[in-house]
Amino acid sequence: HAEMSDESVQLKTLQTILIIYQSRLHPEDEENAAQALGICLRLLESNRSSDSVRNTAAATFRQAVALIFDHVLCAESLPTSKFGSGGQISRTGTVTGDVGRSINRSESLENEFVSGGPSLMRETLTKAGKLGHRLLEDLTALAAGGSAIWLRVQSLQRTFVLDILEFVLSNYVAVFRTLVPYEQVLRYQICSLLMTSIRTNAELEGEAGEPSFRRLVLRSVAHIIRLYSSSLITECEVFLSMLLKVIFLDLPLWHRILVLEILRGFCVEARTLRVLFQNFDMHPNNTNVVEGMVKALARVVSSAQVLETSEESLAAVAGMFSSKAKGIEWSLDNDASNAAVLVASEAHSITLAVEGLLGVVFTVATLTDEAVDVGEIESPRCDNDPPAKCTGKTAALCISMVDSLWLTILDALSFILSRSQGEAIVLEILKGYQAFTQACGVLRAVEPLNSFLASLCKFTINFPNEADKRSSALQSPGSKRSEPLVDQRDNIVLTPKNVQALRTLFNIAHRLHNVLGPSWVLVLETLAALDRAIHSPHATTQEVSTAVPKLMRESSGQYSDFTILSSLNSQLFESSALMHLSAVKSLLSALRQLSHQCMAAAASAIGPTSSQKLGSISFSVERMISILVNNLHRVEPLWDQVVGHFLELADNSNQHLRNMGLDALDQSICAVLGSDQFQENTPSRPHGTSQEMETRLAELRSLECSVISPLRVLYFSTQNIDVRAGSLKILLHVLERHGEKLHYSWPNILEMLRSVADVSEKDLVTLGFQSLRVIMNDGLATIPADCLHVCVDVTGAYSAQKTELNISLTAIGLLWTATDFIAKGLIHGPVEEKETGISDLDSLPKKMDGEKAEEQALDISDNLNDQTPLINIVDSDKLLFSVFSLLQKLGADERPEVRNSAVRTLFQTLGSHGQKLSKSMWEDCLWNYVFPTLDRASHMAATSSKDEWQGKELGTRGGKAVHMLIHHSRNTAQKQWDETLVLVLGGISRILRSFFPFLRRLTNFWSGWESLLLFVKNSILNGSKEVALAAINCLQTTVLSHSLKGNLPMPYLNSVLDAYEFVLQKSPTYSENTASKVKQEILHGLGELYVQAQRMFDDSMYTRLLAIIDLAVKQAIVTTDNFESEFGHVPPVLRTILEILPLLCPTEDISTMWLILLRELLLYLPRSESPLQNEEDESQHTGDHIPDVHLKIKDDIPNGTASISPSKVEATSLSSGSTTALAVGIPSYLFAEKLVPLLVDLFLQTPEIEKYIIFPELIQSLGRCMMTRRDNPDSALWRLAVEGFNRILVDDVSRLTANGGPISSINKPARIRIWKEVSDVYEIFFVGYCGRALPSNSLSPVAQKDDELLEMTILNILGDNILKSPIDAPLNILQRLVSTLDRCASRTCSLPVETVELMPSHCSRFSLTCLQKLFTLSSYSKETDNWNLTRSEVSKISIMMLITRCEDILNRFLADENDLGERPLPAARLEEIIFVLQELARLIIHSDTVSILPLHPSLKSGLAEEESQDKRPHLLVLFPSFCELVISREARVRELVQVLLRLITRELALEKVSLAS
Repeated sequence: HAEMSDESVQLKTLQTILIIYQSRLHPEDEENAAQALGICLRLLESNRSSDSVRNTAAATFRQAVALIFDHVLCAESLPTSKFGSGGQISRTGTVTGDVGRSINRSESLENEFVSGGPSLMRETLTKAGKLGHRLLEDLTALAAGGSAIWLRVQSLQRTFVLDILEFVLSNYVAVFRTLVPYEQVLRYQICSLLMTSIRTNAELEGEAGEPSFRRLVLRSVAHIIRLYSSSLITECEVFLSMLLKVIFLDLPLWHRILVLEILRGFCVEARTLRVLFQNFDMHPNNTNVVEGMVKALARVVSSAQVLETSEESLAAVAGMFSSKAKGIEWSLDNDASNAAVLVASEAHSITLAVEGLLGVVFTVATLTDEAVDVGEIESPRCDNDPPAKCTGKTAALCISMVDSLWLTILDALSFILSRSQGEAIVLEILKGYQAFTQACGVLRAVEPLNSFLASLCKFTINFPNEADKRSSALQSPGSKRSEPLVDQRDNIVLTPKNVQALRTLFNIAHRLHNVLGPSWVLVLETLAALDRAIHSPHATTQEVSTAVPKLMRESSGQYSDFTILSSLNSQLFESSALMHLSAVKSLLSALRQLSHQCMAAAASAIGPTSSQKLGSISFSVERMISILVNNLHRVEPLWDQVVGHFLELADNSNQHLRNMGLDALDQSICAVLGSDQFQENTPSRPHGTSQEMETRLAELRSLECSVISPLRVLYFSTQNIDVRAGSLKILLHVLERHGEKLHYSWPNILEMLRSVADVSEKDLVTLGFQSLRVIMNDGLATIPADCLHVCVDVTGAYSAQKTELNISLTAIGLLWTATDFIAKGLIHGPVEEKETGISDLDSLPKKMDGEKAEEQALDISDNLNDQTPLINIVDSDKLLFSVFSLLQKLGADERPEVRNSAVRTLFQTLGSHGQKLSKSMWEDCLWNYVFPTLDRASHMAATSSKDEWQGKELGTRGGKAVHMLIHHSRNTAQKQWDETLVLVLGGISRILRSFFPFLRRLTNFWSGWESLLLFVKNSILNGSKEVALAAINCLQTTVLSHSLKGNLPMPYLNSVLDAYEFVLQKSPTYSENTASKVKQEILHGLGELYVQAQRMFDDSMYTRLLAIIDLAVKQAIVTTDNFESEFGHVPPVLRTILEILPLLCPTEDISTMWLILLRELLLYLPRSESPLQNEEDESQHTGDHIPDVHLKIKDDIPNGTASISPSKVEATSLSSGSTTALAVGIPSYLFAEKLVPLLVDLFLQTPEIEKYIIFPELIQSLGRCMMTRRDNPDSALWRLAVEGFNRILVDDVSRLTANGGPISSINKPARIRIWKEVSDVYEIFFVGYCGRALPSNSLSPVAQKDDELLEMTILNILGDNILKSPIDAPLNILQRLVSTLDRCASRTCSLPVETVELMPSHCSRFSLTCLQKLFTLSSYSKETDNWNLTRSEVSKISIMMLITRCEDILNRFLADENDLGERPLPAARLEEIIFVLQELARLIIHSDTVSILPLHPSLKSGLAEEESQDKRPHLLVLFPSFCELVISREARVRELVQVLLRLITRELALEKVSLAS
């Protein structure tokens, strides 16, 4: 049928052959098979066959061959799986995708033929196997251009046969690998054929030179290398060397491209590359074919440099990658020129070479991952330390590949990356960089890793100074990158390539952070540059032109890249928490190394370069802090490394670096202390055994001490003030923020602060003290108890330092704070004392001891429970005493402000917490601190210099220094010590005021009190005024505050009086002003003392009190200067005595002391003119008369309460004995003036019995004062005495009136004595001193008028109050009183006329008023008069004197009128006569009074019979005188006489007679 020419028959025949091969009728006989295949080949080669027949024959032959070989597989029991399509792998979008697919395809092959060794091969063949073997031999012969013997074909198209052979080779690998005959054919015939065909050294002619044939040859070679290289070592080695040579022969580009495609295929197939490397490169006897292949590809890539069209080619390469990334086939335009085609071809070859190199890279990465997966290598992510050496087979392969290939790959990739701009190619190459670098990292291949990192870093940031060098040859990419010089002012432009390179770098760093080790330095240099770029104001990304105005640039999205990069930069270091500890240490070492490099460079650099270096150091420091913050959970192993570097920076000579180091140290320490490990001051008890707890505490102690110790190291290791200040600032921050969390490092902190106190730099001391203040104000509760005494000592050191005064003062305040805190620990002490009270004091010490033991037990249990540091009582005692001791020492400081503050604080703390101190503690305080402080201050005040100080120099004026003025009270050392002494005394005063009842029960307190009294005496006598006053106040406050409450025993009161008396006795020996002030203070004190302690005073103490005051008065009077009296001022001491006298009223219990008091005061009033005689009189009165009177009184009192005690009599005589001194001493009446009203007030308060005893003496003394009018009419004394006299008499008369007479207990002789004295005073004063023309220089008319009024007042009181009242005065006294009035009334008429004319008007007025009083006393008015016995007696006496006086006036008038002749009488006389005549006309008298008139008895009886009350019988007595007056020249007198005569007519009833008549 095949010979028939019918096309359909031929096609049917071919179809039938195929069916036979496909069915069970498969011809196993060689002859039949040869016939069937021969038919197909003949139809294929026949010239008569149509195209459709030819095509069908070719297809049928192909299928038949496939079916035969399938049958061979079946017959030989070989695996039927097929390993490839026989064609090239279809390409995916990326090289990584290709590598991934090649791995999947060759998985099963790898599983079945692990070694391909001869143990699996067999030589015997089945029938089918032999058939296939015959077919293979014939096909090989045909392909070589010969004839097929078995198939009986002379020749066949070589391309067709080669195609079928390529199909068989690629799809039936098992046949060739298992069956020796087949393997022999492959080795000797097929390989020989291919070697011959691949040669290019001779000119190829005909079919062998066609591209399709070359492609098939190369594909077949590729299959053999790919699938059979393990068995055909030599052949493959030859093939590969021939392929590599072909690339660089002068062959058409398409040929080179075909070869490059083959090589790319090997590179992207991981298994192929692995097998080739294992069989060749790793075999010592074989050529390094993989290395050669990679070098060839690299050469292709680098050849782009020398191409004339290199730029266009590289642009085309980028385009190809871009198209492939998008999944689009890259193609030229149809009308492209030859030049374009050439460029495209070049680009294609370069692309294939690049992809081949990337394939190698990804293969290495894939194999490395596989080694990690099977556990030959530790993953870089694992937490364990990496092993020193990799031992696995795959791992060894990977390391070997990396070692032999990395440099070549790096050169090529870095070149292409440097020359490419397309996003796709840049991304693909950077992926390669990332994959290879990561593989190197995993494999611990340090040099390749560093070189790739260095190369990658070169592409991360475009520095302006590199732009010009792009065209020049690149530095070797494998060498270490030089540090880029970034000027902050340059415009740094980040291209997309830079951004992608940076991202790649971040990826690598994240992936390899555990294995980078020393390689970190390369990464960090770049990151530091990036950091500078991010923070540079001139940095931009390329998408936005740098020419765009800044405002628009900022509003665009250009900063997103910077934001992302900045974020990645931060995340890298934040992720250090996930790194292995050794990796973190490596990273820190690298940062430190970078910093060191820059520090060295910065030291020698100047200008911008220096600032760049500082920027890098800053970057290192910030990142170290970031790492620390993110590794707080395991900070201890990292701490020394980090802080060590910060300390180096802090000690650098560059100020900027120092500050940087100090800031970093600050942040680091605060970050660690702020972490969860330091949640509380003391670690809470961890769950678990005590062993675990101890371990935990030890770890925490170690960590805390290592965190704080750098500050101490920094401070003590340098002399630089800035650095020391920096370390102290950090300490301050730490204490402010985390002080409550510290527990174990307090000794170090306090030691450091203690040493700061001694330095001379003010700033350091200030900083140190700020820290101490934080501790003392806020931290005492959290400090361990055993450190508190150190705190106190350190505070004391700051108090004592001399650098800054204010710090010393504030530190003393902190000591007070400390005592407040310590005193809380004494809470049990005072409660016990308060409850037991004073009565129980003997048992108190025992109770305290028991309390302490209980307290200690409590402390221990509390400490176990909650770890809070409680201070027990014993510790509190010691701490308190340590504070007191410090304050006592500071109390002797040479600086007044400091010692004064210390003294104040010592006593304030004692005052505040004294109630919490035990008895024994108080004793210690008094004898060890209080009294020694007093002694010290006293000694210094006595011995210090009295030289005046000059104030601080403020400047100069006119060439002379100008000093600050110092107040005169502070301008010597002694005055300053006096001030301190005043404060000490004030403090003692406060303590005694608060705790005296408790303290006086202490052992030896009395001796302390006596020493205090002694000191007070000395201070008053020898000290300054301030000290003396403070000393007095100290005693006074104590006595006053406790005497009222009854807490002051009598000996203490007596001792105070002793002291005052002693001081007053000695006082005249020192300066006047001070003496005066001190005396005043003492006297005030005595007054207050008496008021408060009245109940404690008995007769003897009261007498003593008066004696002390008497002493003061005498001294004051004797030593008073005259100038005070000249200006009318009482001396201050006497003023003070006048102030306190009203306070000294004796109580009811000592009422007899009134006499002593009043007599003492009377002695200070003026005496009589002859003092000696007066004294005798006085002593006579006092010694003889008064006691008798008093004894009589006593007899009258039923219970005898008014008896005078012996002491009183003694005091009386003592007082009277001092009169002599006083009589001489008072230079003026000033004191007496002030004393008189006081005396009168006191007298009016005196009890009745004592009052009447002293009454005559008081009257006598007031009388003497009134008599001073003659010598001192201008003085107020006589006036005040008159007023006092009036008050006393009015009071007495009103009492008599109210009581209906004197009280029964007062006997009559005493009253007679009183009235005698009263009448004496009236007589002497009225007659001698009133109505007289006394000499006066200075009296104004107003004062004269006042004096006249005063005279009228005393006259009215006598005439209207006394003589008209029912007084108990005897008749003779009444006669004297009325007679006194009469004597005064007789003045005008008794004087010669010439004298009357000269008499002042007020004299005649007084005389006339006295006359008027006689008329008033004689008259009677029923409506107004309260008639009584005394009144009756007075009127009888008055009428007689009045009649006599009137008769005298009338007669004298007539005589004078006759004598004068025509001259008129003086007005006064005329006024007097008229007044008398008028008053006589008005006068109506009582019937009692009529009885005494000298009338005829019959007249008297006649008048008595008259019932009318309106009678004037006195006119009858004067009738003769009236008769004489009728001839007077004065008409007015005659008229008045006429009226009187008419009245007489009516009186005699003569008017009725005349009417009747």
